[in-house]
Amino acid sequence: MEYRLLNEASVASPALLIDMDVVEENLRLMLKIAGSPDRLRPHVKTHKLPQLVAAQVALGITKFKCATIAEAEMTAAAGGKDILLAVAPVGPNIPRFLELMRRFPMVKWLTIADDVVAISELSDAACAAGLKAEVLIDLDVGQHRSGVWTRRGVVGMYQLLTSLPGLSMGGLHAYDGHVHQSDVKERAAVCNAAWVFVEKSIAALKSSGCRTPLRIVAGGTPTFPNHARRRRPGIECSPGTCLLWDAGYANKFPDLPFCHAARLLTRVISRPMSTGVGLCLDLGHKAVASEMPHPRVLFPEMPNARAIMHNEEHLVLRTGSAGSVRPGCVFYGIPWHVCPTVALHSECHVVRGRRAVEVWPIVARARRITI
Repeated sequence: MEYRLLNEASVASPALLIDMDVVEENLRLMLKIAGSPDRLRPHVKTHKLPQLVAAQVALGITKFKCATIAEAEMTAAAGGKDILLAVAPVGPNIPRFLELMRRFPMVKWLTIADDVVAISELSDAACAAGLKAEVLIDLDVGQHRSGVWTRRGVVGMYQLLTSLPGLSMGGLHAYDGHVHQSDVKERAAVCNAAWVFVEKSIAALKSSGCRTPLRIVAGGTPTFPNHARRRRPGIECSPGTCLLWDAGYANKFPDLPFCHAARLLTRVISRPMSTGVGLCLDLGHKAVASEMPHPRVLFPEMPNARAIMHNEEHLVLRTGSAGSVRPGCVFYGIPWHVCPTVALHSECHVVRGRRAVEVWPIVARARRITI
């Protein structure tokens, strides 16, 4: 198999592998779909790696999106010049966000908000620190996880943001994470329906005499091709999973031609069933994301394998291949959900030309780096 490492005997299991040859091809495809680097604000939550931020900067991508303060710090240190913290800072994360602004003054910092109290607290803290925080209004375009959901609310948030001394209006944030239809036309229709609220929000701002926001950060991997094709003005697309890809997205979105750059190397540690149809692998909850139902990982060499037990360190499979396999045999799995899988690993093995050539720490899996 082309994905099997030529030096797999040197890699302890379980291990996360990232094939940089595939990552670079995925990056080229992402750029081709977007049309130009300035239309992209890729999310770093999937990989959490400074090396992959640097690889994107080398291609002219300077704007990034992140979910945590640690991801933001990692991205700034790796060369990102325009960074959006896309989870509203509250509590102790407010001074941490402001510390990012102090620590990296050459970076343009942005965050989001949808709540009057949170906005006021951010303004007070920014004023006390002698800083001005740029804030995007978070819109609820259908996921119902966060965001303002009425045009009146958007106008009110705009007026509040522009009246508070420690803040400035940065635009709109419209994450359509609920759009997961497999059919391309149906997905586009739902995506476009979600976009209607963005258009109505802009119209409401105009009719209220507000300056129209120039920046709209929108979409994830499933929807960014639709946003890009329509060339919506002011939009910055935020794909993330497409850099590494995973079995879940490959299964649901066969029209998106990205390839699997992340794999899991695992070994057989037991053949536990007397019937001879079971294998136990060292790929437990601590090595592959387990928040979803099985299959949580797919094995190309065992397409008919079925998980029958999954514990902290063990994954037991039922497979007709068990009789020909011995403990120590290596298998390669494709995680169903790669983002939380990466976060389970402290390091990854970098693959070039089917050889593991380097080990990188997953820097931003940490809750805190230095800030």
